[in-house]
Amino acid sequence: MGSNEMESSTELAVLIMATGSGTRLKSRRPKALHEVGGKPLISYVIAAAAKVVDPADIYVVVGHQAEQVKAAVAVTGVRFIDQAGPRGTGHAIQSVGKAIAGYEHILFLPGDVPLVRPETIQQLCQFHLAEQAAMTILSSDNPNTEKIDFGICAFKTAPLLEILHKQTADTSHQDLNLADLAAQLRTNGERVVTFKLAATAPAAEVLSSNTLAELAAIDATLRAAAANRLMAAGVTIFRPETCVIDAAVEVAPDTVIEPFVQLLGSTRIGAECLIRSYSVIENCTLGDNILIRQSCILAESTIEDGAKIGPFAHLRPGSKIGQDAHVGNFVETKKATLGKGAKANHLTYLGDAEVGEGSNIGAGVITCNYDGVNKHRTRIGKGVFVGSDSTLVAPVNVEDGAYIGAGSCITKDVPAGALAVGRARQFTKEGWVAVRRAHQDSKEKKAPN
Repeated sequence: MGSNEMESSTELAVLIMATGSGTRLKSRRPKALHEVGGKPLISYVIAAAAKVVDPADIYVVVGHQAEQVKAAVAVTGVRFIDQAGPRGTGHAIQSVGKAIAGYEHILFLPGDVPLVRPETIQQLCQFHLAEQAAMTILSSDNPNTEKIDFGICAFKTAPLLEILHKQTADTSHQDLNLADLAAQLRTNGERVVTFKLAATAPAAEVLSSNTLAELAAIDATLRAAAANRLMAAGVTIFRPETCVIDAAVEVAPDTVIEPFVQLLGSTRIGAECLIRSYSVIENCTLGDNILIRQSCILAESTIEDGAKIGPFAHLRPGSKIGQDAHVGNFVETKKATLGKGAKANHLTYLGDAEVGEGSNIGAGVITCNYDGVNKHRTRIGKGVFVGSDSTLVAPVNVEDGAYIGAGSCITKDVPAGALAVGRARQFTKEGWVAVRRAHQDSKEKKAPN
């Protein structure tokens, strides 16, 4: 549970609206799944709420493309309530009526306020309880927020459900929005108060994102915050405004990140690394003292201490690069493991492959891992030398200390310490060029003019 949660798990539930269809964004995707800082909008709201209450006390109301929204955030442990059709705030709360009836209070949050802070949520809830209010509305005097009502509010559950129960009985009544609910509660003699956002709070903290331009502005805010957080922790970032760094990225001190680098997803980078310009690293784990040269693409891979990658290398998912190993220019790996000190420095494809410690893979080597139906593995032992322009047709094993002659096509296992050469035998015809030239000249003289 969050360290700041309310005293009782039955005291407060959080209701998050994620029913939007993205119409104002001119998109077919659910609004809640549009991303800023590398994560869906709603994931930030859930994360903030989860620091106030247990995820099991968070209810996400879904509508448009509900299954996609559920799949995206199911790992958080929140609960979901389906709302059929865009029928408004009152109906959304009615949809969770049975679920929230056991809570004394509920907090209502839009699913498109990714900058909302747990501190603000906590302060609003504490104020609501202290005021013994039936409804507490978050507002602000900050002129940069441009409005006083952000759609964030807290309710005492019993009087709220009473109003909604009466509305259900009156079939002619339109669905109630938050302003309507406040008016109804006042009419019933209930206390409705306003909690003003602290003047020191970020102006954009509780603003919703209704256009792609607003999303871009929020994205820039989150990424700038990520870069500032890393620099404050000892990471050197040259031209941080040119880098794309997701909110969840972690980098250890004394690592240097050059301009135009993208660090995405849950990437973790160790200490004293150098990430050179135009590289894109997504969901990778890097150890210490690693060099990533220019324009490398790395995805869902692991790189151990002291390795050197690139330039122009492509590590596809499932790649594991060992300590002090080298993956050079225009080398591509996929589900490949390179042992300690192994090298593949030039123009090579290693797919579904294991390369042992200290082995050297020459330029232009290919592991032929796909037979048109199934994938197969190539296993290369320790201290193996694979000559340039060789092809290894999987499944095949090359044991420790073996040599593969350049230009070979290897289709059978190679024993330890053996030399394997699989290419056509060279033959040489001396004087062949002069004979061919004379023959060609003769044909030209005989040809009619």
